[in-house]
Amino acid sequence: MNDNSRADDLGETFKRLIRENGPISLAQYMGESNARYYTSRNPLGDDGDFITAPEVSQVFGELIGLWLADIWVRAGTPEPVHYVELGPGRGTLASDALRAAERYGLKPQVHFVEGSEALKQIQRGTVRGVTHHADVTTLPDDGPLLIVANEFFDALPVRQLLRAAEGWCERMVGLESDKLAFVFGDKPMDAAVPQSWRQASQGTIIETSPASAAIMSELADRLAAQGGAALVIDYGPREGRSGSTLQAIKGHQKVDVFSHPGNMDLTAHVDFETLAKVAQRQGAQVLGLQMQGDWLTALGIDMRMEALKRRAPGQAETFKRQHDRLVAEDQMGLLFKVLGLSGKDWPEEAPGF
Repeated sequence: MNDNSRADDLGETFKRLIRENGPISLAQYMGESNARYYTSRNPLGDDGDFITAPEVSQVFGELIGLWLADIWVRAGTPEPVHYVELGPGRGTLASDALRAAERYGLKPQVHFVEGSEALKQIQRGTVRGVTHHADVTTLPDDGPLLIVANEFFDALPVRQLLRAAEGWCERMVGLESDKLAFVFGDKPMDAAVPQSWRQASQGTIIETSPASAAIMSELADRLAAQGGAALVIDYGPREGRSGSTLQAIKGHQKVDVFSHPGNMDLTAHVDFETLAKVAQRQGAQVLGLQMQGDWLTALGIDMRMEALKRRAPGQAETFKRQHDRLVAEDQMGLLFKVLGLSGKDWPEEAPGF
């Protein structure tokens, strides 16, 4: 069975479910669609649906590795120490980061949180000795965690709430002319709306992600109890905003969010403000939130790229394109953010923040 027929099957499954039981939540639609999508393929690269920063340049992962090594050294080089990556793709970021970190004596045990069997096979070939986990609850508890989540939270399910004339309701997935479409639930949802949004004007849409909050809560609990540090790198605003940010990507192009369930990447902007609040509430320290371009610049990406150009002058234009892709404001530099966290008795300040 090819990808399209699997996707068609999932679309028909959703329709049958809606016909029998009524509309489903957007979170259910997004969660089940992405679960099918990520467990069945390698979505990365020119032949896939999207390219992430580690695939753009090795420098991205190297600078992350140096950042982790720096904070680990300043924490007193505790052992054992664990490198944890959530949604590690092909393992490219981990490979580059671990190579750079090893120069400073950091040789952690490696743990990947990954649900895709296809990607697990690739990761085992990229990073030796990796231990895979289905979720964050089975991560080791015998030492500090150095956590990296690059473009992980954006794929977690969101709910959308709409301010209607009579109060807040949920934007759900139903049927119109036997096609998947947005509809509105009939249950009052005011209790699910953050206090700061309760009095928003009619027509306002906000997004919440209980799944993201739950995972961040678990990670922050561990940082508070075990020590360590975390970098969450993803796209979204510095502060919570209204409006739908749900989008679907297939073959490097935006497509309709109902066009190929299970055969396209569904994402939404990350609510960094809420993630930081959850982390602090659970006892982790927030180092800061920075634009990716500024963060990479502070860590020395310009000098590193110049060194690569001197070593391979014939590739100078390629290195410039890679640099611009990662830091330019009209590419990844402004939209992508870096949230830094640290654990109990670990440094409260770190480079880039």
